[in-house]
Amino acid sequence: MAITAGGNLNSVAASVQQTLATNYIDFTAQATAGWAQQYLPDLMEKEAEVFGQRTISGFLAQVGAEEAMTADQVVWSEQSRLHLSYIGTVDADGDVNGTFTVTTDIDGNALTTNHGIRVNDIVLIAQAGVVVKALCVETPNSAVVSVEPYATTALSTLSDGAATLLVIGSEYGKGQSYSDVTGTFNSERRTALTPQFKSFTNKPIIMKDYYEISGSDASQVGWVEISGEEGQNGYLWYLKAEGDTRARFTDYLEMAMLESELTAAASAIGFADKQIRGAADSGLEGSGTEGLFAAIESRGNVTSGITGVNAATDLAEFDAILAEFDKQGAIEENMMFVNRATSLAMDDMLASMNSYGAGGTSYGVFNNSEDMALNLGFSGFRRGSYDFYKSDMRYLNDKATRGGINDRAGSAAIRGVIIPAGVSSVYDQALGKNLKRPFLHVRYRASQTDDRRMKSWVTGSVGATTSALDAMQIHMLTERCLITQGANNFMLMK
Repeated sequence: MAITAGGNLNSVAASVQQTLATNYIDFTAQATAGWAQQYLPDLMEKEAEVFGQRTISGFLAQVGAEEAMTADQVVWSEQSRLHLSYIGTVDADGDVNGTFTVTTDIDGNALTTNHGIRVNDIVLIAQAGVVVKALCVETPNSAVVSVEPYATTALSTLSDGAATLLVIGSEYGKGQSYSDVTGTFNSERRTALTPQFKSFTNKPIIMKDYYEISGSDASQVGWVEISGEEGQNGYLWYLKAEGDTRARFTDYLEMAMLESELTAAASAIGFADKQIRGAADSGLEGSGTEGLFAAIESRGNVTSGITGVNAATDLAEFDAILAEFDKQGAIEENMMFVNRATSLAMDDMLASMNSYGAGGTSYGVFNNSEDMALNLGFSGFRRGSYDFYKSDMRYLNDKATRGGINDRAGSAAIRGVIIPAGVSSVYDQALGKNLKRPFLHVRYRASQTDDRRMKSWVTGSVGATTSALDAMQIHMLTERCLITQGANNFMLMK
């Protein structure tokens, strides 16, 4: 089935840089017979609101918080995994002993000699459905670890190739100390393990916009009564234009935090063209900021599942998402913001486990009857040990925002995002104590002198006169960035 839009579906063009050229009807135009026609048209003064709520902001307000910052960048650290697990290759040298060559940790970070496997560690080596329990007997100054199995023929069940190693404990003889281990290499002496420090950083971007109207046009009265999302109303068209500009800028605050990316080293964006930093080179390399989608693709998880193929397949793919969450932080409560197609696919998936009788259904409310409106949707559900709260995300549906982009993007379309609803404990140097913060929060530049969360000011000669300019200029500015902590607990749906 295809849906074909009318040839004149949206007869109102989008805003342009000059909004006053065609704002008024000329009743003297020959095309409409002008004032010479004998019948006065019935004018409907109120502007029709055909797109409902046009703004898309509000997503970050539901899942995050806002905090002030006073620096050019934000730096934070995140915990590493507690247990020692590695990916590498096994060399089953006969059935007496063998070696395991460490390639990466369990998350894919490259390692060589700086792994945490030590002599006398008890390890599990897994490969293609086979698990071997062994004792580490030698860890020379390389990525190669010598192991001896507890079962004499255990290593013969392994094939040379990729495997996973997990440290589960250690074993020592009576009276044996750490220094009693004999061998050629100093690294065979058991040494203490030190957690690895890993920090992340993001930087704010400056966003600016303004609206301008001449002093003469500010006093023009039209025949159309306008209203807008910002509460503006009346017969002065510039009220609508200013309100739309402000509402659009407010949406930009959220859209930029979702979509922005850090500038790559080889990007053509640079200081030579003075497009971002201006004439004065600040010395900072690169521009841009890391938005939510970029952070999840870089440090989180991406799924292509739950596309509405059928309920059974969608459920299996959803369970695969839960299995991945189990491997990460296993945060119990999660928020799901999805587009319409994915939302309906989830409703059908859940309804397939909630139907009864031939032709009967109990979507949403379990005691639906013929005398009540049928609820065919779910806003929340529990699966396994996880609670999910589902909501449609207007930004992913609206044709003028990501909805239109997704129609063109095909398999690269963003269908939704799953965000943990918990908080993380971080140390705040300014306050000198640990604080609880949402995994997702916005940082904006502010101090006692200037608050750049959302600045707005008026210049010109209209109203409060501040300059000789025969116009009114309304300026808007913000400087902010998004902090995505624990991105491994997020899931992007593409």
